[in-house]
Amino acid sequence: MSAKGALSIVPAGVLSGDDTRKLFTYARDNKNVTSSSTVNSTLEAARAINSPIIIQISQGGAAFFAGKALPNGNQEASIAGAVAAAHFVRSIAPSYGIPVVLHTDHCAKKLLPWFDGMLDADEAYFKEHGVPLFSSHMLDLSEESKEDNIKDCVFYFKRMAKMNQWLEMEIGITGGEEDGVDNTSVDNNSLYTQPEDIWDVYSALAAISPNFSIAAGFGNVHGVYKPGNVVLRPELLGKHQEYAAQQLKGEKGEKPLYLVFHGGSGSTKEEIKTAVVNGVVKMNVDTDIQFAYLSGVRDFVLKKADYLKTQVGNPEGADKPNKKQYDPRVWVREGEKTMVERVKEACVDLGNENRA
Repeated sequence: MSAKGALSIVPAGVLSGDDTRKLFTYARDNKNVTSSSTVNSTLEAARAINSPIIIQISQGGAAFFAGKALPNGNQEASIAGAVAAAHFVRSIAPSYGIPVVLHTDHCAKKLLPWFDGMLDADEAYFKEHGVPLFSSHMLDLSEESKEDNIKDCVFYFKRMAKMNQWLEMEIGITGGEEDGVDNTSVDNNSLYTQPEDIWDVYSALAAISPNFSIAAGFGNVHGVYKPGNVVLRPELLGKHQEYAAQQLKGEKGEKPLYLVFHGGSGSTKEEIKTAVVNGVVKMNVDTDIQFAYLSGVRDFVLKKADYLKTQVGNPEGADKPNKKQYDPRVWVREGEKTMVERVKEACVDLGNENRA
């Protein structure tokens, strides 16, 4: 741990309240998780390079964490899975010795029962422990009008602020599709948020608590696409900062906004650097991580194909057992290894190495 690292101002393990805001002094890398295996891989990578980390679970990822056999018509599986994942992360994260922000991903209006259920769990945990179960949540009401988006965010943020909890909201649209929000056919001009809209959000939320961040569109698209199909303009984030600073007459410095970079998979290192310079404190990388995890499992299966077709019998002999190859702990671990390397790369890209 560096004397000037995050652990000099916040503890190891899951953070909450003002500690979350302190951590955002640094740009943080965010990883979507769907299982204990992907949680452990994320924590392993962060510990290996001494980096703080954000662990995030989506509505679909939470349902998977709970088990796909459970009904989810009223978001009950997503609620149960998110809560289970949160307790797991809280129990294991301190052992890795790094600061962790425990966050939930895009919650569209149709998924608000999931959000309500998680806040119920937060309040129950807060009553017993003095902190909410999750560090933060994201509301993605970008499909709604700006007025309704802000109104609903204010409604929920007042409830969250009583627990000193962080809110991430989205204004403008992230293209592509992810867990309940499908923006694959929106007009490209909708992918670029205007400074005045950012200021309207800031004004409304800052009156409640300073603990919030804004996911502003600057051409972002979920997923990975061919070069040239996505036009990111991270320099626009600097315009948002400049406009907000002017409205505040410099009272909150040159970069008063905590900004979020959605759709980070496939972005160039220069685009990431420009975004961080302009005040991005959180970048989502999911698609690349999924492919990295698959790569390790896929390569193992292809390499060991002759050992995975039967329980007994392989190139070494007809009576040779194959248990050491098909044991899930073996091939799952191969996926973890390749995921760890991709998580480390993303953390380095954001300048987080040796900053815990």
